[in-house]
Amino acid sequence: MGLLSYLRKLKSDSVKEMRILLLGLDNAGKTTILKKLASEDVKSITPTQGFNVKSVQTNGFKLNVWDIGGQRKIRPYWRNYYENTDVLIYVIDSADKARFEETNVELEDLFAEEKLLGVPVLVYANKQDLLHSASADTVAEKLGLAQLRDRSWQIQGCSAVSGEGIQDGMEWAMKTVNKSKSGKPKKK
Repeated sequence: MGLLSYLRKLKSDSVKEMRILLLGLDNAGKTTILKKLASEDVKSITPTQGFNVKSVQTNGFKLNVWDIGGQRKIRPYWRNYYENTDVLIYVIDSADKARFEETNVELEDLFAEEKLLGVPVLVYANKQDLLHSASADTVAEKLGLAQLRDRSWQIQGCSAVSGEGIQDGMEWAMKTVNKSKSGKPKKK
């Protein structure tokens, strides 16, 4: 094995970094999902008034997750975090059907952002543990996700409190980013 081949192998074996932007309306469960990913206690969560950042190592990836508050007064500041995003995770409270229209408007605005064009999106239909929550398929239909043509997307039912479904969504995100980074160069 030549030196160049050896260096390429070392680089390919190194940890891949991924920048994740975690957004959604207030009370959707973003911070609970972030804490669950970091294996932290989720018993006492307070509303995020700015942002939380955590780096989590998993499956050969270093996930740099930016959890930005979802209150209406904070949402205009989301655009300050779009740069170099590898995956957008959008969290929806699937039990709060009265806010589906509001969340749809916010998500459509995100899809129109130039810095997020083509960025894969993982939608967590959170709070599936509640009896009156909408299924992930229903949430996808309400948001019109099937009409998305400019990016990869996935909807994943989950419960941030129990952790059910979170890892499945993250595996999709890592596989999708890994495929796009090993394929064509990312458009800027």
